[in-house]
Amino acid sequence: MSETPPNTLQYRFDGPEDAPVLILGPSLGTTWHMWDRQVPELTRQWRVFRFDLPGHGGAPAHPADSVAELAERLLATLEGLGVQRFGYAGCALGGAVGIELALRHPERLASLALIAASPRFGSADEFRRRGVIVRTNGLDPMARSAPERWFTGGFAAAQPAITEWAVQMVRTTDPGCYIAACEALASFDVRAGLGSVGVPTLVLVGSEDQVTGPAEARNLVAGIPDARLAVVPGASHLVPVEQPAAVTDLLVRHFSTAWQPAYDSSTGQVALPTGAVARPTSAPVPAAAPVRHPAPAAPVAEIAPAVAPQQPAHGPADAYDEGMKVRRDVLGDAHVDRVLAQADDFSADFQEFVTRYAWGGVWDRPGLDRRTRSCVTLTALVAGGHLEELASHTRAALRNGLTPDEIKEVLLQAAVYCGIPAAGSAFRVAQQVIREETTPQE
Repeated sequence: MSETPPNTLQYRFDGPEDAPVLILGPSLGTTWHMWDRQVPELTRQWRVFRFDLPGHGGAPAHPADSVAELAERLLATLEGLGVQRFGYAGCALGGAVGIELALRHPERLASLALIAASPRFGSADEFRRRGVIVRTNGLDPMARSAPERWFTGGFAAAQPAITEWAVQMVRTTDPGCYIAACEALASFDVRAGLGSVGVPTLVLVGSEDQVTGPAEARNLVAGIPDARLAVVPGASHLVPVEQPAAVTDLLVRHFSTAWQPAYDSSTGQVALPTGAVARPTSAPVPAAAPVRHPAPAAPVAEIAPAVAPQQPAHGPADAYDEGMKVRRDVLGDAHVDRVLAQADDFSADFQEFVTRYAWGGVWDRPGLDRRTRSCVTLTALVAGGHLEELASHTRAALRNGLTPDEIKEVLLQAAVYCGIPAAGSAFRVAQQVIREETTPQE
């Protein structure tokens, strides 16, 4: 297979060339093989298009650090193949790409299925810390913890081959692309825009999903005007792998009845791709071993409310709004929430001043990138002896992409110009923060 250009994605087709196109989007850390169990049935009616995220499954390592960029790369790939209109089903990060398509390119989307998805995936702090851990320790910590995040305990114990497949799939992902995908999830937040999703949508979730569980699924259903919810019993986050038959049945029913407009080859509303099937570059899902427990009950579908809740109106962003966004991106939601919660009538104006002028006026300027600003800030804090702020900005420096070795070099440089005692205190503070931030959680 030829090299994939930076603005497109690695892909493969399965199914009849004259059928409407149905796209299956993967989750972070997986490959297109997570959909292997759905393909035989789906290709009875659709031309199934699967893609790999950058750096996943042997795909070229061209990082994309926003969901919008991933969606644009997918569209660029489809443009090159002549695919104009399609159905889309995506899991987790793949689901976020589907929402982005529905909001930015509704004319391209015929119907949508969101699996293990959310309008906002946890907290930005969580994903940026995950990026820090990978940058420091590599992908092994994420790989070893993947089965716990993706599968129920009973499934993982009964299916060791699939569990090992999951571990190896994460372990062979490009670290830089994984970190960029974490950043994409950290900045993804479409809660205010869900009411603009105008296609029929199936929201599907495993009942035991501890990552994006039923509560997050219900938030999607409440916000999307034409959506219904299906909860799959006995499944966790990677529900297409854990309960393939249930997911396949739900997808077939949804796309068979909620495809708008109906496929009509005579009008050319759906392009007929003729691209060659790409060679698989990663291992398919191993065959599941027999499980010695009763099969789960049929999935339960819940009908969404007919009317989406009113979204608050927002005026144009000013320096305060931009400053608050940058402040949260750099320092983390938990830190900023704690500082703002401690503010009272006496100190609230000062916090507004800091947000507006330090973060919105200086940190948001284009002249320096955030890595460089972190280096400058660490040096200034060492010089001033501001150890409490040094701790929070050491965390920020890690989030902004500095490695522990680079932070060490900054502090060594500061020792020359700010003094040995000041640098010694700074090393002790930074050492403790780096240990806390880069040690994988058990």
